[in-house]
This record gives sequence, C-alpha cells and structure tokens, in this order.
Amino acid sequence: MNPKDLSRRGFLQQSAIAGLSAALLPHLAWSAAPAADLRFGLVTYEWAKDWDLPTLIANCEKTGVLGVELRTQHAHAVEVGLSKAQRLDVKKRFADSPVTCIGYGSNYEYHSPDPAMLKENIEGTKAYIQLCHDIGATGIKVKPNAMPKEVAPEKTIAQIARSFNEVGKFAQDYGQLIRVEVHGTTTQELPVMKQIFDQVTEPNVKVCWNCNAEDLLPPGLEHNFDLVKKWFGDTVHVREFNVGDYPYPELFRLFAKMNYQGWILMEARTQPADRVAALKEQLELFKGLVKGNEQ
Repeated sequence: MNPKDLSRRGFLQQSAIAGLSAALLPHLAWSAAPAADLRFGLVTYEWAKDWDLPTLIANCEKTGVLGVELRTQHAHAVEVGLSKAQRLDVKKRFADSPVTCIGYGSNYEYHSPDPAMLKENIEGTKAYIQLCHDIGATGIKVKPNAMPKEVAPEKTIAQIARSFNEVGKFAQDYGQLIRVEVHGTTTQELPVMKQIFDQVTEPNVKVCWNCNAEDLLPPGLEHNFDLVKKWFGDTVHVREFNVGDYPYPELFRLFAKMNYQGWILMEARTQPADRVAALKEQLELFKGLVKGNEQ
C-alpha cells in the first residue's frame, strides 16, 4: 500500500475525532508541538521579511517567540525551488532549535473567473504543500481575495469552496492543513466567509482569523466570531496589540470561552527601530491578554 494512503487514512480518522470539538484540530496539526494553551508566534511579514533563515531562527530564540509562519518572497528564501537536500537542511535547522516552523504563508487565491489563472493558483498551492511537508511544517496559508464584479457572488463563493476542497484533499496525503486567512475585499466579511465554509467538505481546511476591521461590523465581534469559530484551525493572525483600536481583550475572552488552542501569530505593520525588542514587547502584551482570562 502507498504510504501516502496510510497517512491519509490516519489523518481522516483523527479528523473525525477532532470534529467533536471546534477547539481540536486534525491529526498532524499538533505533531510538531502539542499545545495545552495559546502560543505566540511570528509571521515573517513585516518585521522579519529581511532576515535570512539563520537570523530568523536566532531572533526568535532571543525573544522567546518560538513559532514562525514563513511568508513567501522573504529573505529566508524557503521556496519551491529548493532541492531535496536544501529542504532537509531547513527542516534540520528548525529541528535543532526550539523554534517551530508552523507553516507557509502563500498568496494563492481562488476567486479568478479566468480558468487558467485559477488552475495556476491551485497547482501552485499543491507544490507548496509538498514543500511544507518536506521542511517539517504543518500547513499552508491561502486566502480568498475578492469577489469579481462581473460574476454572481454565489458562483464565486462556490468556486472558492471547490478550490479549498481540491487543495485540502491533496494536502491530506502530506499531513498538511489548509489555513484560510480571512482576507480580501468582501471575502473578509464573516458572513461571506461562512457561506464559503458551508460548502467546504475537507476536514483539514480551516479558518485563520485575521483581526480585520470588518470583524466589528454589526451586530458585532462576538456574533461574527461565532459565525466561523467551528472551523477554526491552529493559527490566528494579529497586529500589534498596542497599536490601533481592535478589541483584543474581547477577542481573547472569546478564545477563552471556546477553550481555543493554537498559535497567535504577529503579522506586524509598523517599522520599529529595534524589531527584536518590539517582538519581546508584543510577547509580554500577549501574556497579559492571556492572563486576563485565566480563572
């Protein structure tokens, strides 16, 4: 029997168990570092975009921020062009450190009405799923990104969902999650994201909450959060906790209420003079938000 068949069978069996609770995740999502609580990590956009891989790992160690989502086209240069030996080297670098390679942040999207463009995005996703597997990561971030005005919304929603199902099914053979960032004009509105996920059938396709202003649209954060929380995966993107007016204390209360477990990943937008110090500061703010919901 093909080893991938065994992998997929085990993945699906575990996913069925995980479906009993929105806080639990499919099989291999926890294999790198089982969690008992929220953990704080880093998306290489924006603060780490010019750090090569050794520098990235070293700076994560210095700060105590021990998880990273690698963003495409950044200086760490972890891309599909890597050879087998190079992929093994990336995997070993993380394995030899306390830093977890959580996954890969791609720009693949599935809303285009152009069949060739859609196929290009799907096939590109599949190539990076294989990369994620080879470097020891557990998933790839993708996104819906728009609703073309010339296409009926329900048609685009169905196409996006079908695409998620296709790449999700492919990813199961590699033990990977498809992490769908709540992103894009109109598509980042939570009622629209719910309409997409109502048509998603693959158990390893999960929502990555993204802390958008649209989360606060009437009737409010808790209602919009509840629309999609049953599909939450193991990653959430946040911005700097001390910048802007996003209600992070309320968000963390909602995490605690559902006993959410996973990575809270800093996707920074500012340009501090000392990014290592800034990351340490964000870790302390994160700890305060977590502690604020402890019983």
